[in-house]
Amino acid sequence: MAHAIWTGAISFGLVTIPVKLFTAVRSSDLRFNFLHKADEGRIYNERHCSVCNEKVEYADLVRGYEYEKGRYVIVSDEDLKRVNVEATQSVEIVEFVELDQINPMFFDTPYYLEPEKKGRHAYALLRESLIESGKVGIARVVIRSREHLAALKPNGEALVLELMHYADELVAQNDFNFPSLKEDVAPAELKMAKLLIDTMTAEKFEPEKFHDTYREDVLAMIEARAAGKDVPAGEAARPAASNVVNLMDVLQRSLEASSTRRGDAPRGSVAESVSSGDTASDAQKTGRKKPASAAKPRRKTSAA
Repeated sequence: MAHAIWTGAISFGLVTIPVKLFTAVRSSDLRFNFLHKADEGRIYNERHCSVCNEKVEYADLVRGYEYEKGRYVIVSDEDLKRVNVEATQSVEIVEFVELDQINPMFFDTPYYLEPEKKGRHAYALLRESLIESGKVGIARVVIRSREHLAALKPNGEALVLELMHYADELVAQNDFNFPSLKEDVAPAELKMAKLLIDTMTAEKFEPEKFHDTYREDVLAMIEARAAGKDVPAGEAARPAASNVVNLMDVLQRSLEASSTRRGDAPRGSVAESVSSGDTASDAQKTGRKKPASAAKPRRKTSAA
């Protein structure tokens, strides 16, 4: 059974819904230990006091804030809770917005919110209201001594609290040199690029198709090494990049490779089709059905 990392309540208006917060993601990172090269002895990071130089056990640690060089104020968990008890026990919804108004870059870490028994009906009411309205709740929540901006979103039967970055935490795009939106793009190149996107378009996103192949290869190498076997080096997945690129030629070859993988019927040079004025869908009629438009109709927003 998962362990709740936070217990409190969702509050919007005068409605309060008691909930528990659970992590919604699991890390699959490979963890390596540092060893002494000479004898493979494990290297440990020990805690030592800078004053007495003694080793310090975890139970003897306290939290301190350095208000000036070398001087600290000791702060306990109880101190942090007493500052604003309500803030540390509430997912406070401050407004509702359309999900498509939020730049995805703001989203960070998702958590499940599970209702307590006495809050199940109000929980279901809030979830259905969000689904029907097509909106998400923007909330404040304090977790582990820090106030977070968060979005409360329906996800199937669950309400998910997704922590967000504050605006000043995102690096501004004007710090970089990106091509302008008015950048000149040749019509033929644009048509072929759109055709390539068309041939690579799936009917729906199926996340279970994807997995960490690099992690699997590393684990296979480790298992082979542990069994005393030699592991052959993997082959390069694609040729080395060249500084000189004929973009139309690269698009042509990419399109042919994509069509081959999908089993589409070949139709001469796509470059010729594009230059003769065929649209992305027209040039593909003999190969596969025209995919449905990617644009989704906006959901009707119920009256407040």
